[in-house]
Amino acid sequence: MTSRKQPENSRSRNRQNNKRYGTTRKAVLIERSAEFVDAAQKKANQRFDLAEKPLGIPEEMAEVKKFSFDWENSPVPLKDEESLSKFVLRKGEFGWLEDDRVQEIADFVDKKKMTLDQALSLRSALLQQKTVYGHGRLKSRAKALNRLYSEGVSVVDLSKRFDFPPMNIFRIVLAEKRWSKSRIKECLRDPSKMKERERNEFEMAEAADRVSNVDQSETHTRADLFEEILSDWFESKGVTIRRQPEMVSEQKLEHGRPINTPDILFLDHVEINGNPIAWIDAKHFYGADVAFQRKKMSKQMNRYIDEWGSGAVVYRHGFSENLFIPGCTMLDAGVLDLSKLASD
Repeated sequence: MTSRKQPENSRSRNRQNNKRYGTTRKAVLIERSAEFVDAAQKKANQRFDLAEKPLGIPEEMAEVKKFSFDWENSPVPLKDEESLSKFVLRKGEFGWLEDDRVQEIADFVDKKKMTLDQALSLRSALLQQKTVYGHGRLKSRAKALNRLYSEGVSVVDLSKRFDFPPMNIFRIVLAEKRWSKSRIKECLRDPSKMKERERNEFEMAEAADRVSNVDQSETHTRADLFEEILSDWFESKGVTIRRQPEMVSEQKLEHGRPINTPDILFLDHVEINGNPIAWIDAKHFYGADVAFQRKKMSKQMNRYIDEWGSGAVVYRHGFSENLFIPGCTMLDAGVLDLSKLASD
């Protein structure tokens, strides 16, 4: 009896379905990057001894002090993140969640070693990845989307049907109508310049999209407050630091633009959990084991490592046990007093 050959598209689907969740295993990455990490740590330890000081470090300095901190972390088990990743995403769901959907997720995470805040932050990371990796497919549907829009189908309905963020669909439709990039940008900032239908579609799309919407001011305000809490914590321990706003101003004067500006640059020797830390960046989200987020983070952190050596990232909502960025120590916010963010 001869066995029937499995269709190619079926085998492809099976491979996709059997694909392991998450990025490369942490143990593999640690082994691969051992030399890089060693060099980054040496660079951090030697940064004050260089004849030409790295960016942001004064030529003349007071005595450099030494600090060592034990920082307790509670990483999220990868199996719990994987389980949740399948639950928080739904086709055509890109906006702020209704209360009953939030409660549904809360009930689900109650049985996992994750919090609701971590679940919602994971959803944001997965939506960002879905949006970026799906942009090519979105552009290939531009003519069809514009035709349906012209026939009266709303942007929000198109989003639910094609599973793309509403604001991205709206931008694609306007571009297909031969709107220039500058006109689109100007009208999104000032919707009164649009005709009635476009203005109404914009308002509905904006309300249904937390991935690509225009107003992110509240998110930035909370991120700034988290950075302030973290900076205050180190200064309360006697560590001499430079904060990001100070470095931004200085680099604009010297170079015409900000070049490298972590949230905190240490002017003392600091060790955390045995690792030399030259700088710290604060992230007001959950450190998910999601390829797009890790790739974006690695690109940013490597600029800091190239300048000062090894550093750390503090995640407001914790991080996955499998998250690893060579030269960066992963930290959660458990040791910080976050009462100022209580309304978060």
